[in-house]
Amino acid sequence: MKDGLDLPTFDDVVAAHERIAPHIHRTPVLTSSYFNALTGAELFFKCENFQKAGAFKVRGACNAVFGLDDEMAEKGVATHSSGNHALSLSYAAGRRGIPCHVVMPKTAPEAKKAAVRGYGGIITECEPSTTSREAVFAEVEAETGAEFVHPYNDPRVIAGQGTCSRELMEQVEGLDAVIAPIGGGGMISGCCLTLSTIAPEVEIYAAEPEQADDAYRSFKAGRIIADDAPVTVADGLKVPLKERTWAFVSNHVTDILTASEEEIVAAMKLTWERMKIVIEPSCAVPLATILKNKRVFAGKRVGVIITGGNVDLDKLPWMVV
Repeated sequence: MKDGLDLPTFDDVVAAHERIAPHIHRTPVLTSSYFNALTGAELFFKCENFQKAGAFKVRGACNAVFGLDDEMAEKGVATHSSGNHALSLSYAAGRRGIPCHVVMPKTAPEAKKAAVRGYGGIITECEPSTTSREAVFAEVEAETGAEFVHPYNDPRVIAGQGTCSRELMEQVEGLDAVIAPIGGGGMISGCCLTLSTIAPEVEIYAAEPEQADDAYRSFKAGRIIADDAPVTVADGLKVPLKERTWAFVSNHVTDILTASEEEIVAAMKLTWERMKIVIEPSCAVPLATILKNKRVFAGKRVGVIITGGNVDLDKLPWMVV
């Protein structure tokens, strides 16, 4: 791994799990005989759509918030996020009784903005680009003095996300592979951290939209390639890798697979229809890539991390005319 990076260890994952236990759900693992038959694999869906705040990101957010000493916590926390990290950090800050300042793109789903406000988060809007997001955030951070909790390039957050795959390995024996969506790489980094320690034989796959495939291109090129403002229905996967997440991805991921917008929407709708659970577009990308690459997963026991279920029910993607 790259020298000089403050990377978490599996001991940090264990400590995070204990720290956040009172504030999260141990989410269930569901199976589907329909999807098993369709893919030729045995799929085990780790349902973080049932998590507190509706997304896995509450794990990393709670670890960061409840790991602060009282003096640091007094000024609150701040972040920039397209949605799930924003509402997760707002949830965690609310549980601790401290302020949470969030910079969100103007185009973020209204359902996610409403959830942030519902948890007490204070929103400042920005343009839908990484450049605008980071510039506006710098102003908010300077004004408030709040503790920055990056959505994914933060050791505390990565350690918290690693608790998800730790639970999955306790819940399902004999997995051959785990697949999760990739945007900035927080969840995948957590998977890499945990699985490389407790189950190094398990293959780790990342799933990404074709229209926001900077992680795929980075993986093939051997260096970070960042897009500023990709356009995809998978709104949670628009951000680029950073140095910490790249360290995990480049060292431990088996492959990154991509799916088209049509394939993502079809997989999302099929999951709603067949499993009767609400998942958001970003979470449908792993299933979309499995359906597209059946030969890769055929005959394998595969853990599929469903990362969240925060959907704008008034703007479902298959209703777009």
